[in-house]
Order: sequence, then C-alpha cells, then structure tokens
Amino acid sequence: MEKYCIFRTYSSGVFAGELVSKEYSQGHFICTVRKARRIHYWSGAASLSQLAEEGVKKPDECRFAMELTNDLELPNVIEIIPCTEAAKKNIAEVKVWKV
Repeated sequence: MEKYCIFRTYSSGVFAGELVSKEYSQGHFICTVRKARRIHYWSGAASLSQLAEEGVKKPDECRFAMELTNDLELPNVIEIIPCTEAAKKNIAEVKVWKV
C-alpha cells in the first residue's frame, strides 16, 4: 500500500505519511502510518486538499513536527487524502519545527 497521504483525525490532529494499513471500525478508520509527521500548522495552502495537491507556498511559516522513526497507529481517522509526488516532496522540504 504505502501511498503518501494526509490524514485528518477526529481528535489527534493532522498527519502526513505513508499509509501502511487501514481498517474501518465504528464510523472511522484506524490507520498505520509510516514516516509520519504531525502537521501542527500550515501556511500557503487554503485547505488540506490543496496541501495534498500542491504542498505549501510558505514553508518557513509552517510547523511540521519531525518524522517518526516507528510506525504510528492513528485511531479516529476521518479523512485520508492521497498526495501528489510534488506535494510529498514539498512537505518533506519543510524544516522540522521543534523547541
């Protein structure tokens, strides 16, 4: 599977990463995501749909967490948006936001 996607969850926020597996349970998906980055704040994309198509126009204003080394299990996934190769590259180039 391992298609790079944007994941919107009910309560955990937004993530980008490679979809490893998904199962449907009680109105939402539970997804396993590889190389996950939490998307805390983005700038230069009007929506997650635009982010998945084009990436961001203002990468220096974005807050994307570091890529996880272990797979992440995301419960309560309510939207999975496949990314284009251009968006995947753009997201990867956003510097890691951390304190």
